[in-house]
Amino acid sequence: MTSVPQILRLLILITLSAWAFLIYQYWQMNTLPMSEMWMPPRLDWQWQLTDFTVVYTMWGVMMAAMMLPSALPMIKAFNKSCQQRYGNDSSFSALFSLAYLLVWLVFSVLLTLLQWQLHSLGLLSAMMESSNAFFSAGVLITAGIYQFTALKNACLQHCRSPFSFLLNSWQQGRQGAFNMGIIHGSTCLGCCWAQMLIMFAVGVMNITAMVLITLFILIEKSRHANEQLFSKVTGIILCVWGGFIFLLGL
Repeated sequence: MTSVPQILRLLILITLSAWAFLIYQYWQMNTLPMSEMWMPPRLDWQWQLTDFTVVYTMWGVMMAAMMLPSALPMIKAFNKSCQQRYGNDSSFSALFSLAYLLVWLVFSVLLTLLQWQLHSLGLLSAMMESSNAFFSAGVLITAGIYQFTALKNACLQHCRSPFSFLLNSWQQGRQGAFNMGIIHGSTCLGCCWAQMLIMFAVGVMNITAMVLITLFILIEKSRHANEQLFSKVTGIILCVWGGFIFLLGL
């Protein structure tokens, strides 16, 4: 058994487990009586460590579920290069994957702190849904505008070109593998951070939105897609959607 199937199987297992956890959480929110459900405190000073832990766990698992599928082509290419350079030692790919996930787990800290403040400002309800039309519109329009930026395009090109990244950014050894994972994760974050904020506008635990955003990211990063057209059309849709919500809120 080669190391490529092993690392891919592990990452697929992590992804499926993350989706199972999210679906279970979504089921709980829709079936448990209100008295048995955990709900985020309304005021910032009411938050306890357990509240931050619950929210961070939710975001961390969500990032793994939504972002790992789009990272598999890069990880597969990296693993193949490691086999050619080092033999069958899969620890290099494990370090690369761990570093990639670490970037999104750190980003989850920022999302947790942002959610904490949004609840205290009254912009998110106890069900973690937007309670302000102008806030939702602002998030969607921001995500839409970002689709047209040079930074978005540069990060997207990186994510769509695994072999170019490996050729131009290769670093030797295990430390190099970890560093490359951080670089790839950071560039991937630069590509997709605005899309993750959309969850605040449509409901943090909106499973349908999670699936659609994940599929969008997979299509956008596909080498077979016309990424320029796809990204711009999506940007227009998000801006129009946000503008429509803004008008409804007037």
